Amino acid sequence: MRKLNAVALSGIAMALSAVSNACHAQSSVTLYGIIDAGVTYVSNAGGSHQVKFDDGIAQANRWGLKGTEDLGGGLKAVFQLESGFHLGNGQIANGGSLFGRLAYVGLQNDWGTLTLGNQADMTQEFVYLYNVTAWASGYAINQGDFDRMNGDHLPNAVKFMSNTFGGFQFGGMYSFSNTPGDFHTGSAWSVGAQYQNGPFAMGTAYTQLNNPSGIYAFDPYNMIGVRTFFGRPTVSVDPATGAVSSLYSETPFPVDKQATFGTGASYAIGDVTLMGAFTYTQIKAFGESEHMQVGEGGANWQVTPAFSVAGGYQYTHFDGHHWNQLSAGLHYLLSKTTDVYLSGDWLKASQGVDAVIGYSFTPSSTTTQADVRVGLRHSF
Repeated sequence: MRKLNAVALSGIAMALSAVSNACHAQSSVTLYGIIDAGVTYVSNAGGSHQVKFDDGIAQANRWGLKGTEDLGGGLKAVFQLESGFHLGNGQIANGGSLFGRLAYVGLQNDWGTLTLGNQADMTQEFVYLYNVTAWASGYAINQGDFDRMNGDHLPNAVKFMSNTFGGFQFGGMYSFSNTPGDFHTGSAWSVGAQYQNGPFAMGTAYTQLNNPSGIYAFDPYNMIGVRTFFGRPTVSVDPATGAVSSLYSETPFPVDKQATFGTGASYAIGDVTLMGAFTYTQIKAFGESEHMQVGEGGANWQVTPAFSVAGGYQYTHFDGHHWNQLSAGLHYLLSKTTDVYLSGDWLKASQGVDAVIGYSFTPSSTTTQADVRVGLRHSF
């Protein structure tokens, strides 16, 4: 990350009026980002092999600004603006929002940080880091991201994150619906905590969305490959060609509640870090509930300072269906900020499910799907 001193900051202040006051002698602003791109082979996407350029996979592409201002007496003002983008076409990610990844301002003291805006939920803060299969391969997020282990955010949120005391940290947040006359619909909340002591770390969180919509709306077939959801069909099939089309790609499936509990842990033994996680998610619609359970385990081996190997196994159960997935990745550092990598996944779903890895590809025409990717990642 590149620190901008007061002279450099003054040069961009006119273009960034929101941070113009950061020229204060006790202030700092950091410009940072991640750029990832590569080529991916998919074994079966809608019945055909696919070779595609893809970006933001090992980590999502982003650029951002974050800063602090010392207000005196141990109090600081903080802010962060983070924008996601697609390298292949230059378009803005996260539903087209300029700062759809993060956009907040707040105050910080010796107890913790209170912030307001578009922010990461507690599942991301405290559990997402133990999603070892996704660290092995960026495609290997848990099925459909029903459990929000893909590093998700909540808008219009008030959030508190404590400082770390004796290895323990906690936090909570509430996301306002901003709907006149309806405080509940579209709202969300999240709480969590973590503990770290030497080689051991553990985190847990609960996140609930009421009537999820927008980028978190449900398209069951494209998300997890099921042809029925809550007993209702999710696809139409062309009788002449057999082509499958989702019924909810344009108009989302109406979900009343999405609530997920997650916990994860890691333990470092020399150059090997063991990781595991478990999530339990409730989806409620039409007065009924379905539940998804995901368990995973694996490890990261730092073979040399420049070369690492990660791998994991993930098991998912939902509505009588199950998924078994293996993921692996090799990373080689060309410098402190640039690496090349090779990753792959193999997914086997139960009968009647069209396998789809991580809500990333067109669902397979069979119960299996696999991918192999070669990529380059740079951070600044």
